[in-house]
Amino acid sequence: MAFSIDWESWIGPVVAIGIALIAALVVIVVTHLVAALVGRAAPWALELDRRVRAPWGVVVGVVAVWIGCAISLAPVLGWWPGISRVFLILTIIAGAWLLASLASFGFEQLMAKENSLADGAAARRRRTQLVVIHRLSLVIIAVLALGTVLFTFPEMRAVGASVLASAGIVSIIAGLAAQSILGNLIAGIQIAFTDAIRVGDVVVIEGEWGRIGEINLSYVVVYIWDERRLVLPCSYFTSTPFETWTRKSDQVLGTVYMDLDWRVPMDAVRARFTEIIEASDAWDRRTANVKVTGSEGGFVTVRFVISAKDSDDQWTLRCDVREQMMTWLQQEHPEALPRTRVLMEQNAR
Repeated sequence: MAFSIDWESWIGPVVAIGIALIAALVVIVVTHLVAALVGRAAPWALELDRRVRAPWGVVVGVVAVWIGCAISLAPVLGWWPGISRVFLILTIIAGAWLLASLASFGFEQLMAKENSLADGAAARRRRTQLVVIHRLSLVIIAVLALGTVLFTFPEMRAVGASVLASAGIVSIIAGLAAQSILGNLIAGIQIAFTDAIRVGDVVVIEGEWGRIGEINLSYVVVYIWDERRLVLPCSYFTSTPFETWTRKSDQVLGTVYMDLDWRVPMDAVRARFTEIIEASDAWDRRTANVKVTGSEGGFVTVRFVISAKDSDDQWTLRCDVREQMMTWLQQEHPEALPRTRVLMEQNAR
């Protein structure tokens, strides 16, 4: 006796959904095996499989269940169109999740490649652009997914058409948004592609010294040297002057000023200064000199100019020169230390 399934009974949908889930599981397993085989020659395939495993499983599972239900339930359920719309919405959301995971993986691979290259202004510019484009792509994917979900409802299409037809309302909304949200979004994109600032740049903002740590679509985070964080809107960097130390290059000059007595032996000071910087790994051997730049108020001002490959080494070198010169003057030439002179005269009788 031939075995037949009554698709109008309860067992029909169960069997159809079960077969669909088994097929989905087969697809997922095959995909995983292919990634494992490719991963032997290309390690990135294993990482890609790990990153998209969850969203890919959800997409395949939802589509499989949707197909199984469409085969078994559509002919017998009058409210099937509503269920089908739910499956469509779930597929759109899962697909957006999968697309966002693929985009994030791609951008992270590009970022890792950039980080492995030599550091510098050009590398920071590329990394900044990748970060902004990455976040912008995720926002676009989310907006498109949300819009697609909304437009699955006929009522929303009518509302959207009526709103778009009202030019006055659209202009008001656009004007208000451009002053705040869109203004910062546009400023964020402008920062990324005009090379105004880059992730890793050394800046002085609002009297604070720090590095650009994060550039988002609407705000920038500055990492202050003492581990505080300064959060500023992107529009700040397009409308307010600020100081950057790494615009074209990481190389930077540093100065140390010392007020000393007129009896300071400059030849000995220059010789000791040369010994200090030549013994330091922070000096990049580009520039070093000592000049007397002032002679007012009973003191002479001695300026030490030193160069370094970046701001961190420059700070270290300045501190070392200041400390070692001070100690050397105290021990070898105390007469060169600053002092105040007072001339006392006795009135002749």
